[in-house]
This record gives sequence, structure tokens and C-alpha cells, in this order.
Amino acid sequence: MTLRPTIAFAKFAAPKKGSAFVFAADGGGLGEAALACDPAGALARAFPVADFSGKFASSAEVLAPQGSSLDRLVAIGAGKAASLDDYAWLKLGGAVAAALRKASEVAVVLDLPDLQPDGCQAASLAAGILLRSYSFDKYKTRKDKDDGQSEAKGAGAKKIDAKAAKVTIHCADPAAAKKAFADEVAVIDGVLLARDLVNEPANALGPIEFADRAKQLEALGVEVEILTEKEMRKLGMGSLLGVAQGSPRGARMAVMRWNGGKAKDAPVAFIGKGVTFDTGGNSMKPASGMEDMKGDMGGAAAVTGLMHALAARKAKANVVGVIGLVENAVDGHAQRPGDIVTSMSGQTIEVLNTDAEGRLVLADALWYTNDRFKPKFMVNLATLTGAIMVALGQHYAGLFSNNDELAGRLFNAGQASQERLWRMPLGPEYDKLIDSKNADMKNIGGRYGGAIIAAQFLQRFVKDTPWAHLDIAGTAMGAPSSEINQSWGSGFGVRLLDRLVRDHYEG
Repeated sequence: MTLRPTIAFAKFAAPKKGSAFVFAADGGGLGEAALACDPAGALARAFPVADFSGKFASSAEVLAPQGSSLDRLVAIGAGKAASLDDYAWLKLGGAVAAALRKASEVAVVLDLPDLQPDGCQAASLAAGILLRSYSFDKYKTRKDKDDGQSEAKGAGAKKIDAKAAKVTIHCADPAAAKKAFADEVAVIDGVLLARDLVNEPANALGPIEFADRAKQLEALGVEVEILTEKEMRKLGMGSLLGVAQGSPRGARMAVMRWNGGKAKDAPVAFIGKGVTFDTGGNSMKPASGMEDMKGDMGGAAAVTGLMHALAARKAKANVVGVIGLVENAVDGHAQRPGDIVTSMSGQTIEVLNTDAEGRLVLADALWYTNDRFKPKFMVNLATLTGAIMVALGQHYAGLFSNNDELAGRLFNAGQASQERLWRMPLGPEYDKLIDSKNADMKNIGGRYGGAIIAAQFLQRFVKDTPWAHLDIAGTAMGAPSSEINQSWGSGFGVRLLDRLVRDHYEG
């Protein structure tokens, strides 16, 4: 993987070597600590030439500034002080990371003319640096010439000899920043775990390998139980196992439990679709773009990353994470259109399209979670439908819910984390579209409203428990690059759901 910068916090001091980053307010004004880094006024002379005015996330730099021992002096625009919320500082951290390049020693001076950012804002800046610095390159044996890393010779050769950048953030309260950052790192590591899982190729990450990755959370104190096909068959999970029957790799269900709350408190539950590769089965997908179906486990990745985040920061809540892990492959044993399967709930499903498989996996996972754990609520995440991308594009995920309070809390958590959600409708008019003449229901409806019909299908497996379905097909993989993510896998959902738990279900 890409070398991860190391982060430290210190009191204000003018750096003597390496690269120095300062922040300029709207209009180009610098704070006292920033001015101390540039006694010769090199930036003031450079700003007009670079047409730099402090616009948010813009930058201007001076190489080997005159009268200074620094290698580089970089100004990052902070824009208007009134607009600097936690997410803005996260994005500014991304702007710093984007300009790091080959720097090995970096000082970031965190002050502005009319604002002295607090410890939490300094921690958000640091978190943004880590998020933007991520890239997935573990399978590259030869590095680009401009990445500061040596070229490997032969398979298995050690391929990285560069040093990670050492970043020191100079701020008003380094002790508070360090404390806040410890909490941030737990969440960031959960995001990066989710990105890793989504980015892995399907030949390296099948259901069994994914279950093994979930099992590693035991090192953080998470209780992890792995259900095999034999155990799921005994539980009657015919809906999930029908999806898996065309693959020789088998199916697994990982049940993760973090017990950070009071012993008698009912848990909150998160359920993820984990189709490690989706050919579409006998209703096969077009060849063009099928390689992206390695990311069809983005919901399971988010749940796994969330459980890592909650355990690493010792969240004071009881949380259950359940992920159904299958590969939807094609061979002589694969499920056929027209097959009827019996779910764990006892309800029968006519499978008219084997490419509408994620809802079949989630049906059993939702019922199992509800039946065993009696949670306060359930939230499932799934890269479920292309239809949600037609409706919302790739900047919002779809939110469906049977409970207004839960939906409102999720929406607000999305606004705060900027992993944004938009509520979509549910209703009996849509529900009747999945009634079947041959079984209790069918797994597809008509041509229109595909994302809604998928949600209606899932609702039949949650009883009266407060529940929300997040369709993250457009946001978990291949989403537009941003200030804090340049990776194909985004880790969408980890920060959102951590915020939900943090704001409403701890203590």
C-alpha cells in the first residue's frame, strides 16, 4: 500500500527545514504564526503572480524561498472563516496531502488572521491528510517514476524504499488535538479498511477470505462468529444459499458484535450485502464493465469498517454487524430464472432474475439479525440497484425507511459527514408489484422504480422493527474523486454510520 504519513502535533514554532504549509484567509491574509514562517515575505510577492486570493483549497507555493532554510513554502486557501466546519477542515487536510508530493518532513502551521482552530479542527485536518493519502497499489510491482519509490525487480520483491512523510501540525492546543485525533484515526482506519476490501480483486477476496478479514476484528475486542453453509442450511437460509450455489467458493455469514454499552441494552444492528463478485448468474450481465462487480460487496465492506471504527474508539454502545458473503457465479449448479426458494422467514420467493441477487442475500441476513438479536433498529447497506444511480447520480445514496425518526437521524448524519442520503418513497402501490402467482413474492417488479421495488422486497423481512435501507450503488465504488478520496473504493458509509451511533446511541 501507499506509504502512510505519520502525524504529530506541536505548539506554534517557525519550521527550519523541509516543507512548510500555511493557511491564507479569503483575500490572502496570513496569521501571525504563518507570517513567522516567511520573514522575507516571499508568499506576499508570489500571491499576485499566482493569482492566489485564499480561495478555498487553492494553493500557491514558493520553492527554496530566499532568506530561508526551507525547501518549500506552500499556502493553502481556507476561504471564508464562517464556512470552516469540521468537513471543511477535512477537505483542507486533503488539499495539504495533494500538495505533499515527495516531501519527507512537513510542518503545517494552523492559524488564520481572525481564527485559531481548536483541537478538533486540527484533528479533522489530520484525518483529511490520511484519507487523501490513500491509494490501492499493493499489486503493483513497478512504481511510477514520479512517486518517489523504487522499481521492484521480480515478483515478490520489496518494492518500497521511500520514507513516509512526517507531518507535524503546529496548533494552539496540541494536547487537545492529539486526543481528538486518536478518535479520528479509529474511524479513518475503518474507512481505509472498507476501501481495501472494495478494491481487492475477486480472485483474492471471495466469501471465505472476506470472512477471515472480519475475523481479524477480534484483535480489537469484537466478538466474531462465522456461519458456514452447513449452519445456514440448518437455519433455513434458502434465499441466500440459492445465490451462492453456482460458485465452488461457498458462502459465509460473519456476525460481529461490539459490546461497549450496558449489558441489558438492546443492540443496534447494521447488515451488509457481501456479493464478492456478481456475474449476474444465468441472467448474466454484459461483459462491458463486469470487472467492477468485484465491488458488489461495498455494503459488507462498510459494515466491517464501521465495526472496526467503533471497536477501535471504544464506542459506548452495543452494536451488531452482520454480512452475508456469497459469489454469484455461473455453472451447471447455478440458480435458474423461475426457481422458487424458501427464505429463513418461511416466505417463498420466485427468482425471476438471478441478477437481482443482493436482495435475496439480505432477506435472510435481515431476518436472522432481527430474530436473534431483537435490535433497536436495523440499517442495511447494499450496492443494490443501478436504478438508484439513475435517480440520484453518484453524489447521494438512496435512503428508504419504515421509521421517520431513524430516517431523520440518518439524513442528519449524512449532512454532517457529507456522506449524503436522500429519502425515497415506500408504499403499498409499489409493494404489490412483487406479488407472485407462484410464490409469496418475486424478486423483481416492473420496468420502472427498480430501486423502490428492491426496498419493498427487503421490507418484507423486517417485521415492525425500525429499519432503513441504504442503496449505495453509486457512492461505494467508482464514485467521483473528491478532496478526501482518489480511490475507486470510497469506504462510503463508515463515517456516516459512526456519526449516527456517536450522536444518538452512545452512553
